[in-house]
Amino acid sequence: MRYKNILQIDDDYDDCDFFLEALEEVSAAASYTAIHNPVQALQKLVCNEIHPDVIFLDINMPMMNGMELLVEMNKKELIKHIPVIILSTSIPSDFENKFQDLGAAGYYVKPNDFGAMKTILRNIV
Repeated sequence: MRYKNILQIDDDYDDCDFFLEALEEVSAAASYTAIHNPVQALQKLVCNEIHPDVIFLDINMPMMNGMELLVEMNKKELIKHIPVIILSTSIPSDFENKFQDLGAAGYYVKPNDFGAMKTILRNIV
């Protein structure tokens, strides 16, 4: 599936910059938004202020982790249909089944290699 409006929810600014650089090389047509605070992201989604086609979600964040955010998103009719792809520095094996149960569209460990990041994005965007 091809997505045009991409939201990344990640508290790491460097990882967001890395993601955006790779995205720009993969798809010139994609629109990108990064929100570094998961609570703020949830509010913007629920209030219909942003309209992503897909969400790339980090797990390890302060205030609310990615698992908690995904649980909250699933409670909201307006946003629970948005595909969520987990993109995190580490994904504990016991989380993989939980993410599947919560309807995550996929999960990837954040690559350090620029080419690997572009490959992930090419398969999704």
